[in-house]
Amino acid sequence: MITVARVLVDSPLPQLDRPFDYAVPEALRGEVAPGMRVKVPLRTAGRVVEGFVLEVVEMEPPDRPLSDLDSVVSPVVVLPDSLFRLARRVADRAAGSAGDVLRLVIPKRMVRAEKVWLAASAPPAPEIVAESVAWANGVLSAFPTLSEALEAGDRIVVDAPPRPAGTHPWGAWAELLAAMATERLAAGRSVVLVLPDHRDQGQVLAALADRVPAEAVVRDDARRSGPERYAGYLRLLHASPCIVVGNRSTVYAPAHHVGLVVIWDDGDPLLAEPLTPGVHARDAALVRQEQEGSALVFAGHTRSTDVERLVQLGWVKEVPASRRESPRVVLSGTQEADGRGQRVPSAAFAAAREALQHGPVLVQVSRPGYAPVLVCAECRTPARCTHCSGPLHARRPGAAPDCGWCGRSLPAWTCGNCGSTRLRMASSGSERTADELGRAFPNTRVIVSDGAHPVVELDSRPALVIATRGAEPIVPGGYHAVLLLDGDKMLLAEQLRIGEACLRWWSNAAALAAPGAPVHLVGVTGPVSRALATWTSAAYARGELAARAPLQMPPVVRVATVEGPGGSVTAALARLRDDVPRLAGSAILGPVPVADDAVRALVRFEYAVGTDVAQSLRASVIADALRGRRAGKGRPAPRATLRVRLDVPELDL
Repeated sequence: MITVARVLVDSPLPQLDRPFDYAVPEALRGEVAPGMRVKVPLRTAGRVVEGFVLEVVEMEPPDRPLSDLDSVVSPVVVLPDSLFRLARRVADRAAGSAGDVLRLVIPKRMVRAEKVWLAASAPPAPEIVAESVAWANGVLSAFPTLSEALEAGDRIVVDAPPRPAGTHPWGAWAELLAAMATERLAAGRSVVLVLPDHRDQGQVLAALADRVPAEAVVRDDARRSGPERYAGYLRLLHASPCIVVGNRSTVYAPAHHVGLVVIWDDGDPLLAEPLTPGVHARDAALVRQEQEGSALVFAGHTRSTDVERLVQLGWVKEVPASRRESPRVVLSGTQEADGRGQRVPSAAFAAAREALQHGPVLVQVSRPGYAPVLVCAECRTPARCTHCSGPLHARRPGAAPDCGWCGRSLPAWTCGNCGSTRLRMASSGSERTADELGRAFPNTRVIVSDGAHPVVELDSRPALVIATRGAEPIVPGGYHAVLLLDGDKMLLAEQLRIGEACLRWWSNAAALAAPGAPVHLVGVTGPVSRALATWTSAAYARGELAARAPLQMPPVVRVATVEGPGGSVTAALARLRDDVPRLAGSAILGPVPVADDAVRALVRFEYAVGTDVAQSLRASVIADALRGRRAGKGRPAPRATLRVRLDVPELDL
């Protein structure tokens, strides 16, 4: 009998996404355990690589001798079995590699941080004072069946209160998440809170600060240094329960005895993982909940069509509040008498003027900068760069136009259509809006908050706050008025989910208003404006699902993209037809040329055949990678050229 370690090699190559057997040498017996980092020889590459031990077994010597395991990198078990099973299931669902998922979760080893952790005493079990438990129960009492659903481990959706949390610098939604986390931690269970960006994380951390011990809260995001993130990961592996607050990859956090996973604002594109295999945090959370039986909460100010589909199927249960809350939304600029066509109609202008006597006013705009779009003053043709054909914009009044692609300045621009040299500003960015409103409201503070000028929090003194979507600062007590401009331009974007996105942007901004403060949506009519005015995003999502069903568009069906050389894509699609005969005749769109010699095809398929489709496409990816390696014998092996992604977040049609 020999001791054999089954190792998952840390490699992006799809053909290596399986366990490999290595003999454990006599010197390392007793030191190798499942979950440890080790180094193993990779014969095909002629080098030593790192990997994770999945299993250690005793077996009869095989016919062919096994390579010996090279060394143990660290004695710390960093890959629990539950995490590997989750990564494996998530990767299989997305036709990807488990190693790619684990690379998102497990930080690189930091020796000094590891030594400090091993030398330190074990973290104590957190003690939640009775006052914090009473506060949490009081917040949760606004949702009569919420506590029971959390205890039962249900999958639920909650519409968060659209208002600030009193005079605190966080929203009522952050207070709700903090209350759920406090209640579960007091019951001895860990909690995973998944939030889109650092602004949301900051609000939740502030809401938790006075309710739970600081050592029971673990931050998990890319803004932390390598040693801090590794030390935080080691803390998660301990048996003491904790609250994990982080971004999209936090959904995999291997905290002990998890009782609750919360996904906030699942419609935010920041929760869609751009790295392979590209699994959305929402989908990973659903797989995790099914595996470990913890409660799963989708919370937000709006309802995504993906979650509403699950509600309609009965897979996710809606937990309503005992008293429905909604902001005071006013539809402005939709009638001629109300200044139709004006950027700030009279009703919105009057509301802002009145509100500025008492506190700050938020003005949401669509784009940053001064003049994001320039056109010819004579023929209105969009101004393009003469070098790269990129769009031109102006940084300030009277400045030479700059190209948004190559960055060149073009002081001698000439229209290619009519020969004119005069430009016209076709849109107003955050800086131009601040200029114009600053003149309209003299002696008033004007604050710009966008990607180039981020502002997280403001005081409650009167001010005009011009912010792009998602960059709105939080104000204790809320804004005294909110103006939502450029809504008609936002809805013109050529995206399948643009209606959902606009409703989410506007709803999140409306939730920053003080209770009873007016929220003016300017110049927008139709279903989206009605959903905002009546605060019925779930009904809007149901309407979107009904409209997409005959067109077979996501999330009614799943969609995969297959991209690569023409021959590889054609072979993959032919294999898919053979492996999944239940695919409809119109399931495959394309392939069409995209760049150089590459082509792309879309595959639309029902959820019921998702496993078969993922297995077939994954087999094609591995076969293509192996063909490339054989073709490169004696030369460096080329990278895999066939690329597959399932559940594309936004289709490029």
